[in-house]
Amino acid sequence: MDISTVVVALLAAVLLVLLLLVLRRLRLLRAGGVHVALRTDFDDSGRGWHLGVGRYQGDEFAWFRAISLRAGPDRIIHRDGLEIAARRDPEHIETPNLPHGSRVLRFEPLPGAQAVELAMGTDALTGFLSWMESAPPGKRLPWAS
Repeated sequence: MDISTVVVALLAAVLLVLLLLVLRRLRLLRAGGVHVALRTDFDDSGRGWHLGVGRYQGDEFAWFRAISLRAGPDRIIHRDGLEIAARRDPEHIETPNLPHGSRVLRFEPLPGAQAVELAMGTDALTGFLSWMESAPPGKRLPWAS
């Protein structure tokens, strides 16, 4: 096998992986996903943000990393006991790593869980806050008959 065949095969493999990543992202967005950045490492450098797509699945917010071929979500956030500890605008050093016009939410960690921050645009933030405040599916509201 000569070198040109190997190079063509490698380029084809890279293009196939890129195509799969693009198709996965489009499928998630068309299925009701929103652009969300997530981080669990809170250093002062503004690093640690990972871009992805979030999707609501009942009482869970499933987050899929943008550059991943994993079939399932990379992180699942449960609505039960979820509490916002702080809201803020991104710091200047964080701005290049986040979607345009993002707001950052920091969540109190549940016992045995890791603290997490989510950054999303204003439209996605409105939907996320509505999801957090709504009654879980199948549960009755105290004033409903």
